[in-house]
Amino acid sequence: MEDPVSVLLLLCVTCLIVLAVMLFLSDCDLQLKWAEKFGHSTGSLKDQVVWITGASSGIGESLAYKLAAIGCRLVLTARREDRLLQIKQNIIDHGYLTEENILIVPIDLLQFNSHSDAVQTVLQHFDKIDILVNNAGRSQRSLIERCPLEVDKQVLDINTLSPISLTKAVLPHFIKRKAGHIVFTSSIAGKIGSPGLGSYACSKHALQGWLDTLRIEMYTYNIHVTSVCPGPVFSEALVHAFTDKVDKTLGVTMDPKERRMTAERCATLMSVAMANRLDEVWVSPHPELFYLYLFQYFPSIAKRIAKVFGQERVTKVKTGSRSLHKTS
Repeated sequence: MEDPVSVLLLLCVTCLIVLAVMLFLSDCDLQLKWAEKFGHSTGSLKDQVVWITGASSGIGESLAYKLAAIGCRLVLTARREDRLLQIKQNIIDHGYLTEENILIVPIDLLQFNSHSDAVQTVLQHFDKIDILVNNAGRSQRSLIERCPLEVDKQVLDINTLSPISLTKAVLPHFIKRKAGHIVFTSSIAGKIGSPGLGSYACSKHALQGWLDTLRIEMYTYNIHVTSVCPGPVFSEALVHAFTDKVDKTLGVTMDPKERRMTAERCATLMSVAMANRLDEVWVSPHPELFYLYLFQYFPSIAKRIAKVFGQERVTKVKTGSRSLHKTS
């Protein structure tokens, strides 16, 4: 007769091996992977009014196409109105939505006093908002010692304060309806610090803490909060990234040979997270996804390792090596 302890130990080891295999074959956390396979279909989002900021390129643009194909009614926001109109026309040409089901609201999100008026514009057109996707933001590349405080302020304004402001403008509508869903495009930099990303990591870490609080406070109002933490994704992020000069952008185009997730795949996983109302999801290829697990469950060990092995990246940032841009 088999020893029960040995059987239990074998079962535990087998489960750990299965989980490890699933992890290394996945491009997202295990909860999101489970939801993608067995959770609610993204079709459950059909007919919902979804407001996407930063919709003119990258993840925001891909999410617009994904949700349009599902049948969501869309509000698209960015500064580039011409680009938004082109995306709207593409959606119409594909037969996903009719013109009246797509509203373009071109605003500069740094103009905080325009947020309330933008909300009223959306409500006048659709009478409601079901989901707000705070996707707009900018990356940053420079060492902390070289980064002027003015750049820190600019990064925090666009990545942290502007989505907080817009969310606060929408919250009264959600609270009145006792229904709503707020989605934020955060980053793995909101979970892990990395050399050359100090201001960006600060903006996303701050956002994560605010979201964790918002999620609890809004629970009794039936308002859901989802934080999406992507790793490296193909986009225009490095073209517009902040540097150590106030008025200078990085101007780097991503190498198509780099190991990054496509914006389309990221948008698909985001839509799964939205349909299943998940609280926080990690969306990334390896090794970044592995780092997230390491920092989450073995923080002291991970931070010690990072201090030693992170010195190579510090050197690359100091010398301006292009290879450092492979990291989100």
